[in-house]
Amino acid sequence: MYTTLITVSQCAAHLDDPDWLILDVRHDLADPPWGRRVYEEAHIPRALFVSLDDDLSALPNGKNGRHPLPPPAQCTERLAHLGVTPGKQIVAYDQGSGMFAARLWWMLRWLGLEDCAVLDGGWAQWQAAKQPVSAAQEKPCPAPFVPLPQNLTVDVGAVLASLSSPTMTLIDARPASRFRGENETLDPVGGHIPGALNRPFTENLNSDGTFKPPAQLRAEFTSLLNGTPASQIVHQCGSGVTACHNMLAMEIAGFPGSRLYPGSWSEWCSDPARPIARG
Repeated sequence: MYTTLITVSQCAAHLDDPDWLILDVRHDLADPPWGRRVYEEAHIPRALFVSLDDDLSALPNGKNGRHPLPPPAQCTERLAHLGVTPGKQIVAYDQGSGMFAARLWWMLRWLGLEDCAVLDGGWAQWQAAKQPVSAAQEKPCPAPFVPLPQNLTVDVGAVLASLSSPTMTLIDARPASRFRGENETLDPVGGHIPGALNRPFTENLNSDGTFKPPAQLRAEFTSLLNGTPASQIVHQCGSGVTACHNMLAMEIAGFPGSRLYPGSWSEWCSDPARPIARG
């Protein structure tokens, strides 16, 4: 089974496999309905659409971040309706970089299901390889899925308490300019959580949108972590989405065991009492 990445050719070889489930997680933060529109125009045969906003997030209330993590029972119900169940190989893909597919990959890990892989290079690589596409209205086959939630998150209180402690190291997946507090277009306040390190998720990728080789990722994260064990690493970004990309990259690099701060910067900056760093 595949638990981190899967290539286009590996996925294409299993298009007719009933034990494989392909999920389309294409999304545009600036135009949320875009993902479903392009899915209806063309998708990988048999793939089902998953909405970042409707299926992989709870409702934001202005204080819990832009893509709050839903309760396990809520997302389990939706995923089970799509046919997610132990024993199936799940393949998640988005338009290319894996930034949205990685959120689904991480959420399945959080719910106790590890047989999920991100399609390396996503829809862009699928098209480049001239693999078959479909516009069919796919029908899900619901399956039983009992979650086994894992301890893979930390909340805002734990992050705040750790600011004066060496037991937690934050890695922020946002672009360097947003980390510095410049060019902030998604959140009302610019800056970063004091003490956080910056690893833009795009640094995990080659120029074609595929992930860098494991050895290269391992060397880069070894330098970034500087001896800090993965168990002390907490990932965050703007809203808990691209942070999952860094978690996936660390898994590929051989550094399992890090955790996610789901609320991320959009939750953190909603309370003016919380400290902010810039530059």
